[in-house]
Amino acid sequence: MLKAGGAQAVAAMAYGTETCPKVDKIFGPGNQYVTAAKMLLQNSEAMIGIDMPAGPSEVLVVADKDAPKEFIAADLLSQAEHGQDSQVVLVALPGVDLDAVQAEVEKQRAALPRGDMAAAALSHSFVVKVDDQETAAKFSNLYAPEHLIINTDDAQSYMPLITEAGSVFLGRWTPESVGDYASGTNHVLPTYGYARMYSGVSLDSFQKHMTVQELTEDGLKLLGPSVAKMASVEGLDAHRRAVTLRIGLPDSDPTVNAPK
Repeated sequence: MLKAGGAQAVAAMAYGTETCPKVDKIFGPGNQYVTAAKMLLQNSEAMIGIDMPAGPSEVLVVADKDAPKEFIAADLLSQAEHGQDSQVVLVALPGVDLDAVQAEVEKQRAALPRGDMAAAALSHSFVVKVDDQETAAKFSNLYAPEHLIINTDDAQSYMPLITEAGSVFLGRWTPESVGDYASGTNHVLPTYGYARMYSGVSLDSFQKHMTVQELTEDGLKLLGPSVAKMASVEGLDAHRRAVTLRIGLPDSDPTVNAPK
């Protein structure tokens, strides 16, 4: 076990040092510098893979008029306290008392040991007011949040509409914190909208796949003419001959050569 952190630890694992063995793939979240290091190194001579871009934390909370303001505020602050580059978003359905929510956020923030850091994150966070469930889901999918909390009476009914999110937390009693510590899901998740392209870390992340094929002579005779013709169209004669030599097709065969 190596006790190290930050972008420098990512570089050490990517290249290898006297005390840190080189690895093939680097998993895990971090701040903007860790994320930048991972993304730079995966395209370098270090020859490593990464799980995904997993940078500063973010949460999007969908709330209806009956969502307790204390719950909304606590969930927003639970991500804002990660760092000043975190972002939190409230999607408010009709009837949400935004003044009361804002006051509750400030009340809870003032009592936090990391309250100043949370304030910095809140300064570039925002509220979106929507008229209905469909609009809330549409905006959420466009934002593609790392964490999506649906604090509504009909939380489960949102799931057919949600297509882009790192991890979803349904209902009044499912704060994002349980995903970090206890509910069993991995909390290394895509941020910055990368949930449209990546999933969170799972067992699949630790695996890779390879394909294997084997043809019989009859099988190659069946597929060969088509393969040879496509290779000829692309001007890849060695590809074509690797087939035609095996199945006895002359280069002059009209079914192989591409039209001039």
